[in-house]
Amino acid sequence: MVSILQRWDLFMRVWSAGMASEMTTEQHPAAVDAGGTIYLSPIVSVGACFVISIIYVASLYVWNSKHDRDHPSTIKRRFFSVFVVMLVAPFFVLTLTSKEVFQRYTMWQIMGFRKEGLFTATFLPLLLTMVLFLGPLSVQLSNGIWRIYSEPMYWMNAMRNLVWLRNHLVAPLSEEFTFRACMLPLLLQTFRPSVAMLITPLLFGLAHLHHIKERLQNGRPLREVLVVSFFQFFYTTIFGIYSAHLFVRSGHFVAPFVVHAFCNHMGFPDVQEVQSQPHRKKYLFIGFYVLGLIGWIMLLPTLTTSTWYSNNLFWASDL
Repeated sequence: MVSILQRWDLFMRVWSAGMASEMTTEQHPAAVDAGGTIYLSPIVSVGACFVISIIYVASLYVWNSKHDRDHPSTIKRRFFSVFVVMLVAPFFVLTLTSKEVFQRYTMWQIMGFRKEGLFTATFLPLLLTMVLFLGPLSVQLSNGIWRIYSEPMYWMNAMRNLVWLRNHLVAPLSEEFTFRACMLPLLLQTFRPSVAMLITPLLFGLAHLHHIKERLQNGRPLREVLVVSFFQFFYTTIFGIYSAHLFVRSGHFVAPFVVHAFCNHMGFPDVQEVQSQPHRKKYLFIGFYVLGLIGWIMLLPTLTTSTWYSNNLFWASDL
């Protein structure tokens, strides 16, 4: 077993050699060791991230309950579980991070909790994501749904609704903290940002496959469960790439957290609602969908420029 792990570690080192950032002392003053590099073994960084993701998913099932995921008792227990995970996960960053990194940055800084650029990181990624959702937002503007957001009772009822709190606060908070703030600082000590931003989304997407068990328990056909679960894996992985991109470029936890909460609120675009619109209005909404996507693609490189967020963390020079 030890021999297999040694060979795997050797393979990962060779594979990452072309991908890992060459963080020289000139590029990063924090790198002051003999080799002039900040480096974490791939088997350690990837292995730690895998363990963290297992702990997160397992924490949701430690409770023996006959209720579904939307039952108040299930939600409350899972709230407690993920908050415990949020207490445990930072210890991986604390114990595994290179000492050369800690000579220049605190643990909380590399996890994205910084004052510099905080205001920009709170609003600019949200604005960028709203451009992407220009189509769905135009539909809401047209049918008047947006008016409920100006009603105080909407927010009062939302704050008492456990499902709403889970979807808009606890899930984005715990998932971004675990899969972005705790995993990416480890991976970025091994891989270039472009590679690290692809690893956590895969773990993020795989972590959502646990819903297969719940859907089967609810009596849904196996074929339907597999199709729905694969689609969920696909779009959560795509979102994970975007979320990791925001974290790496901004160096802030708040950027992916706010965007995650907004995306959970909007949900997946309702194409059927667009198709049901009158002929003229339908093509107008389709135009907004296309315009939003094009605008997002064009604005993405500019609005995620690392200097706008005062990102001087150890991976910033590789962006």
